[in-house]
Amino acid sequence: MSNASSKQIAVIGAGLMGAGIAQVSAQAGHPVVLRDVTEEALQRGLAGIRASYAKFVAKGRLSAEDAEAALGRITTTTDLGAVAEADIVVEAVFEQFEVKEAVFRELDKLAKDGAVLASNTSAIPITRIAAATRRPESVVGVHFFSPVPLMKLVELVRGYKTSDETLAAARAFAEGVGKDVVVVNRDVAGFVTTRLITALVVEAAKLYESGVATAEDIDTACRLGFGHPMGPLETADLTGVDILLHAARNIYEETQDEKFAAPEIMARMVTAGDLGRKSGRGFYPYEGK
Repeated sequence: MSNASSKQIAVIGAGLMGAGIAQVSAQAGHPVVLRDVTEEALQRGLAGIRASYAKFVAKGRLSAEDAEAALGRITTTTDLGAVAEADIVVEAVFEQFEVKEAVFRELDKLAKDGAVLASNTSAIPITRIAAATRRPESVVGVHFFSPVPLMKLVELVRGYKTSDETLAAARAFAEGVGKDVVVVNRDVAGFVTTRLITALVVEAAKLYESGVATAEDIDTACRLGFGHPMGPLETADLTGVDILLHAARNIYEETQDEKFAAPEIMARMVTAGDLGRKSGRGFYPYEGK
């Protein structure tokens, strides 16, 4: 499915998000370099991509030939220097400012002039990330949602110095991989979606912690009362309680707004390893499911 408008894409980080971004990019016809620090992480990421393509083929949503061709467009490396030829670099590393800042400082040295430097951050202001580079006009937020191959939304986030050209290139890329975009014109911490879900999860966790209602009843109230497909505590378990705790702390640090002050129970759950579905227990038990 390679086409004249295909771009060289580099994805930094082969975790769930990075692998998903590589998957949809390759499926849309772009050659992709997927980079992580260890060969093991890369193999895990590739295995996830293979399994996801296999599901699409089994459901008749993708032909076996197209899946094979897409896989053939993905190369893996532990060398960050591989971003040198990329038109668009998408960073999808751990959601912590210092980690992302270090990556962008390196990307600034290694990426070619005119490359779009995109962050998949869900809560960290793009202006802060862009300040690690000498080309803040080329830095933009391209926030995908998990699981990337299934979720239609991408939040495009304009930093204080993001240029119109960079935003337009990011929009063309996101729409080209089959996503619908919303544009965040001011990169307040948490943008639009993370800010909304974090406020809801924090309040739901406070209600649960103080014994106002059970997790089941809080989630049922949101599903049936507001038409949400999933309640806030179920969402926290799916996303990762640790991820939402990080997001809440990032937003609170930036805003000092009490509604983003995560209750103690979230911190205790993370310390105890009750991170949600991925650990087998969060607000709900998942062992054996």
